[in-house]
Amino acid sequence: MPIIVDRNTVLLVQGITGREGSYHTEVMLKYGTRIEAGTSPGKGGMNVSGVPVYNTVKEAIDKHPNINTSIVFVPAPFACDAVYEAIDAGIKRIVVITEGIPLHDELKLISYAKLKGVIIVGPNCPGVISPGERVKVGIMPERSFKPGYIGIVSRSGTLTYEISEALSLAGFGQSTVVGIGGDPITGLDFIDVVEMFFNDVDTRGVVVVGEIGGDAEERLASYIKSVGLRKPIIAFIAGKTAPPGKRMGHAGAIISMGMGSAESKIKAFESVGIPVASTPMQIVELARLKFRWGV
Repeated sequence: MPIIVDRNTVLLVQGITGREGSYHTEVMLKYGTRIEAGTSPGKGGMNVSGVPVYNTVKEAIDKHPNINTSIVFVPAPFACDAVYEAIDAGIKRIVVITEGIPLHDELKLISYAKLKGVIIVGPNCPGVISPGERVKVGIMPERSFKPGYIGIVSRSGTLTYEISEALSLAGFGQSTVVGIGGDPITGLDFIDVVEMFFNDVDTRGVVVVGEIGGDAEERLASYIKSVGLRKPIIAFIAGKTAPPGKRMGHAGAIISMGMGSAESKIKAFESVGIPVASTPMQIVELARLKFRWGV
């Protein structure tokens, strides 16, 4: 089975009546995602694309007890409260699309989620898609994905789509694609998702899309050194031309005091047998070399 989201996913949309929430609710429904309810305080009784709206998560869960996953489109000042509400209501998988949440709030939120055994994807992420299951919990453009055997985990939103589409056009479909988010603090990290892919029988190879800043890629390399390459992995690191101290897009994509450079990440990956593409399009060439089970 794919990881994180599959045909058994039953979704709640928090912030469903906002511009982003309402638009992506319609898109996710058309793709095949099972959405049973949404929340928006003060707007209970409405519906969005046929999905009933409730004032609180508890009301939604009481009416739709099969809900097991939430996606959060709530604006940053209120997003943490929305996630706490979902956790306390018993939801075990939460995808946080919202960007701009203060880092200290993210730290407390993710610590609380781990204490409660809840998977958080994000914040500031594009979500998760399992093409073979026709399930998308996020904002990815579904045209970029096709069913297959490659697991993709990425810190970048746009590069996730670009690389997935290139692989799809070359005949390499995906089992699950996970955008973990570009903030310095995220729920799932590279190690978590790669381990899930290692344990997933439907995933035969893994693509890691990293970027400058932080040490997530180096920590993944250290993890691979300890457990071994249980499945072939290829990678790409964005931001190789960024000058030290320059932030490039994501809050986490900043090089400081010699740490987090593309060079250090590439060296770490190559030292454990993970080849790194020079350009996003070279990922396809590496896939043809490394994923020998074919297209």
